[in-house]
Amino acid sequence: MRIDAHQHYWQLDNDFTNWPTADLKTIYRDFLPADLEPNLKKHKMDQTIVVQAAPNVKETDFLLELADKNNTIAGVVGWLDLSAANFPEQFTQYREHPKFVGLRPMLQDLSDDRWILRPEVKRNIEILVEDDFPIDLLIYPKHLPHMLELLEEFPTLRAVIDHCAKPNIKEEEWDVWAEGIEKIAQHRSVMCKVSGLVTEANHESWKVNDFKPYLEQVFQEFGPERVMFGSDWPVCLLAGTYEDVIKIAHDYLSKNVKARELALFMGENAKTFYKIDRKR
Repeated sequence: MRIDAHQHYWQLDNDFTNWPTADLKTIYRDFLPADLEPNLKKHKMDQTIVVQAAPNVKETDFLLELADKNNTIAGVVGWLDLSAANFPEQFTQYREHPKFVGLRPMLQDLSDDRWILRPEVKRNIEILVEDDFPIDLLIYPKHLPHMLELLEEFPTLRAVIDHCAKPNIKEEEWDVWAEGIEKIAQHRSVMCKVSGLVTEANHESWKVNDFKPYLEQVFQEFGPERVMFGSDWPVCLLAGTYEDVIKIAHDYLSKNVKARELALFMGENAKTFYKIDRKR
C-alpha cells in the first residue's frame, strides 16, 4: 500500500483559513482532492494523510468532511487545543471518527518554544499516551531539545517529526539539526517524515544532491522502519512539483535501500503509525 503521509487541502473562503497568504501566489488558491488526484494516479499512490494547516477546530471538521467523501484520504491529522481545559471531552468526541488518526499542534508558529512542556499541555499529552494516539510535531531545529525533554518524560508517546524538523538546507546549516535528530531518534516511539525538504532549500536553484546529507542522517538515525514519505503538496509547489519531491526521495532510495525498505518508506510505515488498517 502506497501512502503519501503528508499533504494539505484548503479553501480560501473558509473563515478559519489564515494561510496561505496572498503573497504566496503559487499556492494562494483552493486545493481540494480533485486537484491532487492526477498526481496520485500517476505515481500510484493509493491514499494520503491530510494534515491540518490552520490552528482551528473548524478546519479539523472541514478535513474530516472531505475524508468522508473521498476514499483517497486514509486519515486526517487535525488540530485540537492541547492546552484547553476541555481537551479531554473534545478529544473523546473526535476520537469516534474513524478517519481522525492524529493531532498536530503548530509548534513552529508559537512564540513560546517550550509551549508543549507547559503543565496544562502535558496533562493532555498524557491522554494521548494512554490512548496510544499519535502526534505530529511541526518544529524547527531549535525545538529539538524541548522535544527531547518531552520524550524523556513520556517515552512511549507515539510522535512523528514533520519535515525532518525543517533543516536549513539553503544555508547548509547542520550541527544543531544533526545532533538533535540523532538524540530524538534514540526514542523508539518516534518516527520521521521525509517531507517538506524542497521548500527548505533554495526555491529557484536547488539540486537533488543538496538533500543527500540530510537524507543520509535521517535514514541512518531512524532506520527503514521509522521513516515515511510525505509530499507536503501543495506547499511543495513553492519550490517544485509533486514529481520533483518523488524524484528527490527515489534518487536517494534507489541507491541506498532494499525493495522492502522502499515499500516501508512509501506507505507501510505510515499505515502502521496511523493505524490505517483499523480505520478503513
